[in-house]
Amino acid sequence: MLYDFLGSMGGEYPALNVFRYITFRTGGATLTALLISFLFGPRIIALLKSRQRRGQPIREDGPQTHIVQKQGTPTMGGFLILVGLVPAVLLWADLSNKYVWIVLLVTLGFGAVGFADDYLKVSKISPKGVPGRVKLFFEFIIAIAAIWALVLVANEPLQTALTVPFFKGVLLQLGGFFFVFGAIVIVGSSNAVNLTDGLDGLAIVPVMIAAASLGLIVYLVGNAVFADYLQVHFVPGTGELAIICGALIGAGLGFLWYNAPPAMVFMGDTGSLALGATLGTVAVAAKHELVLAIIGGLFVLEAVSVIVQVVSFKLTGKRVFRMAPLHHHFEQKGWAEPTIVVRFWIISVVLAMAGLATLKLR
Repeated sequence: MLYDFLGSMGGEYPALNVFRYITFRTGGATLTALLISFLFGPRIIALLKSRQRRGQPIREDGPQTHIVQKQGTPTMGGFLILVGLVPAVLLWADLSNKYVWIVLLVTLGFGAVGFADDYLKVSKISPKGVPGRVKLFFEFIIAIAAIWALVLVANEPLQTALTVPFFKGVLLQLGGFFFVFGAIVIVGSSNAVNLTDGLDGLAIVPVMIAAASLGLIVYLVGNAVFADYLQVHFVPGTGELAIICGALIGAGLGFLWYNAPPAMVFMGDTGSLALGATLGTVAVAAKHELVLAIIGGLFVLEAVSVIVQVVSFKLTGKRVFRMAPLHHHFEQKGWAEPTIVVRFWIISVVLAMAGLATLKLR
């Protein structure tokens, strides 16, 4: 909105040309989302608390300490993140850019699925919300539609291609399978973040770290000069997605203010599914799907721990971890919650640095 209105006046007022710069608008989106979160956060949390008198239902098969420590805390805090993110994007992004709308609609779509799940849990006072198969069905519908839109927007030969980190000229043409692959990336990223969201502040900081990394990546691959210098594939138009990444960081910081231990509100599926899908869609748009697995390696570890636990128990009757996802395993070993959270944050930073290193190691 500001890009169209003020940027167009740059010829008459040169100072307004600053609104054409992605870096400036990314900073503006970050601050805007943060301020909105601070402004409306207390009201939203108060509203959620008044409507959820018992707070988020706690699973009985989870850590027993959660039943005492976290009972009564409201969920659906992801709504606060979306309230900060969406207006910031609409205000600062170039709304003629199709990538912006694709990612934004995916975020809202997965947020709606998560909201329905959270609503059923709260209304039924049960940790069981929307059945898993139903959730996955709607998630894949949204993801496949997004991949179809991204293929239409992208230029040849990148439309259905997969780039490989460390190899500058390698393009794997997946053809029709790209729709399945891309959808798996988006849905997998969404649910991996959802599995990670189990302790106060655990998920949101790695999400912001991944968003910052992807924000830098889309800025570079969306710029012909930088893409040529780094010998990565140039994807026109994706640079605008840095504004979404910036807004996500700002909204995430605002949410963390209230989610820091002891949390005043939980993210819930409303936030975790939406944010994970956002990261996955941005990665697919920028043709850095495999790099996302490195940058978001913490989410991968959490998801893999659940898969390994389930498969091992079904095949052998034995558990590999004391409890899954992985952060619960360390809780059962006696680690304090803040210790787990901070150490997982450190792991996220290290993995993000490793993922960004692929930009130059070609």
